[in-house]
Amino acid sequence: MNLKCINRGLVAAVAALLLAPATSLAASATATGTVSGSTLSVGTASAPSFSANLDLGDSTPTYTAALATQDTRGTGGGWNETITSTQFTTGAPNNYTLATTASSLTGVIATNGTGTNTAATNAITYPVAVPAAAVAPAAVKFFNAAANTGMGRFTLTPTVGVFVPQSSFSGTYTSTLTLALVSGP
Repeated sequence: MNLKCINRGLVAAVAALLLAPATSLAASATATGTVSGSTLSVGTASAPSFSANLDLGDSTPTYTAALATQDTRGTGGGWNETITSTQFTTGAPNNYTLATTASSLTGVIATNGTGTNTAATNAITYPVAVPAAAVAPAAVKFFNAAANTGMGRFTLTPTVGVFVPQSSFSGTYTSTLTLALVSGP
């Protein structure tokens, strides 16, 4: 055999190896992560107040109460916020009161808190009458998050108007608000 023939054969073999597809080696692994839920909670540090001047006639001053609302359960179950109150009164010795129908929740501003949040889809229409009596009556819904919304942390700020007729007695009136967060829209 001739040396030229051997070199041509060797060159052809090397060329064939260089043009052959590369063999790929791979491994696969399944990653598993556990995501756990935590809590449904509401809290406030608000001390709402309003003022009215009887010289100006009937008035409906407003107050707000910022609520730190958290749904980190991870269920998408939705939730609703409720409100009730005691009747505005001056207490002893005179016990002057405003009407049990004096308070009306006129709207809610919802803002995202820390982290990634799913905005709440609220189906409540306003105004919402705030129940009041000497002993707080049954609460009513004032904001809700439909299923699969309202997940994360939010600040909800309801605005409440209080009707003060010009014929009211002057004094410092107080009412105890009860605000609650309930599971389910």
